[in-house]
Amino acid sequence: MEGDLIYINKKLRPLSWLYGLGVGFRNMLFEMGILKSHSYKVPVISVGNITVGGTGKTPHVEYLIHLLKDKTNVAMLSRGYKRKSHGFVLAEKDTTMSDIGDEPFQILQKFPDITVAVDRKRTRGINKLINGEAGKDIDVIILDDAFQHRYVKPGINILLVDYHRLIIYDELMPSGRLREPIKSKDRADIVIITKCPKDLKPMEFRVITKAMSLYPYQQLYFSTHEYDSLVPLGDLENPDNLESPSSLESLTGKNILLLTGIASPKQMLLDLQQYTDKIVPLTFSDHHNFRQKDILRINETFASLPAPKLIITTEKDATRLTTAEGLSDEVKKNLYALPIHIELMQDQEEAFNKHIIGYVRRNSRNSILAKSKDDHKSQDSHRAGDRPRTISFRNN
Repeated sequence: MEGDLIYINKKLRPLSWLYGLGVGFRNMLFEMGILKSHSYKVPVISVGNITVGGTGKTPHVEYLIHLLKDKTNVAMLSRGYKRKSHGFVLAEKDTTMSDIGDEPFQILQKFPDITVAVDRKRTRGINKLINGEAGKDIDVIILDDAFQHRYVKPGINILLVDYHRLIIYDELMPSGRLREPIKSKDRADIVIITKCPKDLKPMEFRVITKAMSLYPYQQLYFSTHEYDSLVPLGDLENPDNLESPSSLESLTGKNILLLTGIASPKQMLLDLQQYTDKIVPLTFSDHHNFRQKDILRINETFASLPAPKLIITTEKDATRLTTAEGLSDEVKKNLYALPIHIELMQDQEEAFNKHIIGYVRRNSRNSILAKSKDDHKSQDSHRAGDRPRTISFRNN
C-alpha cells in the first residue's frame, strides 16, 4: 500500500522542529526576494524530490531525454554526487565515472549524442552551457535533482514522490525523511507519484489525488517501472564474447543474487519475485563505492549459491561494479544489469508529453520544435488575436 515504507522516529521530533525552522527561514528569504532565483531564456526543466532517498529520478530524466533528443539539443546538468572532480565539468567521450558521478555517467553511456555536464552550482553550470562551453547551441536543459536548488527558477518544476513513501505521511528529518516541509510541494508545476504498482485500482488513484491536495495550476501524474531485458556485463575485456540480453522469464528456477546500492531496492525485489522466489538480496547504501572488502563479500556470497545462478544489479550500480577490481571470474561471467524505464499510468502519457513539448516549443528558438511553431504561426497569422497560447491539461 502507499506509504508502506515510512518510519517515523518520534523521539527525534524536537530536532526535526529545529531543522524545519532553518529550512523555513531559507525558503522565506527566497519568497521575499532577499535570496534571488534566476530565470533563463533557454527552457529549463527540473526533476527532483523533497525526500532523502531514491524516488526514481534517473529513469524519469531518461524519459524526458527520449522525448526531446531527436528534435532538440538536450543538455543534462547534474550535481555529480560523489564525483572526484570539482567545479564545472563538461563530459567528453573519454570522461570517467569518477569525473562526473555514477548517474551522469549512466546518462552519458546511454545518450552519447546529448550534452552531459556537472556542477554543484547550478546557476554557474547553466551559464556555461548557454554561453558556449558545450560547443553548440543548447535548446533545453534538464536539471537532475534540483527541486531544492532554488537559485534556479525552472520553466517546469517536476516533483517526484515515491508511492511507498508519500510525503503526506512523512515528517521532516531526522524523525522522518523529508528535506523540506510538505508545503514545499506547492512550488511544483508537475507532481509524479512514482513506483506505483501496476495493478493500482481506480479508487486508489482518487484517494491519492485527493490526499495530495494540489492546486489547480499543478498537474498530477502516476508512473510505474517497467523492466527491459537483462544485459550481460560479463567479459568486459572481450565485448564480442558477451551473451545476448535475456528476458526476465529466463530467471525461473535460477538462484539470484540481487546486488543493489540504491536507496529503495524493495520494489525491485518484489518485482523479481514474480519470476523466482530464489533471491538472495545483497544491499549496500545509495551511491556506494565498492571497496575490496565489499568485492570479497560479493564473490563469497555468489560462490555459496547453488547452480544455476546469476547476479542481477541496477544500471547505476553496474557503472561502479564494472570499474571495481577483484571480482571473480565466476561473478564477471554471471553479472547482469537490469535496465528500467518508466511508463505513465491512466493513459496520461500523451497529456504529459504535450505539456513538456509545448513548453519547449514556446520557449526555444533553435530546435525543430521551435521551427514547427514558427511555421504554424506564419500559416495562422491571419487569425485575429494570434499569440502564443498556454497549453493546459486536466488529469484523467
